[in-house]
Amino acid sequence: MSNTLGFTQEGLSLATKVKRDYKSGDPITVPGDDKRILLPEYLLNRQIHLEGFEDPLPLALVSTRDPESPMAISAAIRLSPLAGKKKLIRGVFDIVKETTKHDAVRKCIDLVTEHDFDPAAIKTLSGHASQYVKLARERYSVALKNNLKALMDGELEPRIFVEQFFALTEAGNLRQEIRKKLVVSLLTAPNIRPSIKFLFLENFERFPAMVRDMIVRELMATPDRPHMDMIRDELKWMAAEENVFGAVQ
Repeated sequence: MSNTLGFTQEGLSLATKVKRDYKSGDPITVPGDDKRILLPEYLLNRQIHLEGFEDPLPLALVSTRDPESPMAISAAIRLSPLAGKKKLIRGVFDIVKETTKHDAVRKCIDLVTEHDFDPAAIKTLSGHASQYVKLARERYSVALKNNLKALMDGELEPRIFVEQFFALTEAGNLRQEIRKKLVVSLLTAPNIRPSIKFLFLENFERFPAMVRDMIVRELMATPDRPHMDMIRDELKWMAAEENVFGAVQ
């Protein structure tokens, strides 16, 4: 329940969690579903109820702290209508402009305030942001393809490829199904060296829990291919050691 100032206890609790997740490097997830990564599209879609993310404080944190501008600007746009209703939230909105890491967020806030929080202007801005998110994700996808080609051509070291793979998939806010598909394709490809595949397994905990589970389930059901027995054995060993992959049987 919201108080007269426009804040909720649910929002305050979520803001604490979001701050903790940014500090630890964990992905921001959908409230009530810790295995589902929060995507910019969810924030831009007003038809999706996001529980604590209907409160200004978690949105303000994402707008200022998220390292990627598509997420930050999407949170700022979702915050915009709230800032137009309450003086205190307007103050939070102003602080976001002053403290955000992203010029795009500052420009967004300027446009919203210049139009006096007009719903039509916010809707138009949301449409532009959707295109911005789409283009940003496409750029990251192209970078992933270029890195894979460089790896196959011997122009990129395997460890750098793996590091950049994680950086690009995280920065690009790729959907969980796409992340799973990319990793499974790499781990089952006959022309990818085993040493590269095991670099992915060494960094497996960096994937969100739901993505790990999806990858494991598909690999366990994959027909035999080169190196698959070694990969399955490694996953089973990891499960026995850490007891984190419920899908490994």
